Amino acid sequence: MWLPWCRIRREQASLRAIVEQQRRMMKPEEVASQSELIMRQIEQMTAFREAKTVMLYYPIRNEVDLRPLLAKYEGQKTFLLPVTHRHSMEVRPYEGEEMMRKGYLGVPEPQTATYKGPIDLILVPGVVFDNHCHRIGRGGGYYDRFLARQSAKKVGVCYSFQLHKHTIPHMYNDRRMDRVVTPQSTIG
Repeated sequence: MWLPWCRIRREQASLRAIVEQQRRMMKPEEVASQSELIMRQIEQMTAFREAKTVMLYYPIRNEVDLRPLLAKYEGQKTFLLPVTHRHSMEVRPYEGEEMMRKGYLGVPEPQTATYKGPIDLILVPGVVFDNHCHRIGRGGGYYDRFLARQSAKKVGVCYSFQLHKHTIPHMYNDRRMDRVVTPQSTIG
């Protein structure tokens, strides 16, 4: 069923507000335990085991925390983190917490040189996902624009309450994931 873009954006904003509120209410120990379950599932994926270069993100506001992967696989994989600019996003290698500074949106970012090589796997945050691997992000379009230029495997990560059984509203430029990983399951 076709919906006008303004209605799609309104429905996305409404879903985003509800789910972000739920996520912000999570306790730190709940975030840690659920993130650990998600990381175990990621580590079992062939795409992760075979990846030499993995992009992930620095979590904010109780997002799934994948940072333990940075230390666990140090020296085995090249990890990249996003750096946002006014209308775009680039990636830079993670080289330790001492090389991180708050960036344009207040999120810690690596202060290393821009990475221009191939990316094997991108672990993508989101606010809401569905069983068809559609994603609603924070609303700025940074990931959608960045992912449109990438051929890497794209895996969304979220808590179970962020995964909707019904198709979420999406537009042609909203990038679909190849898979979505929750603490209990992998879709896709």
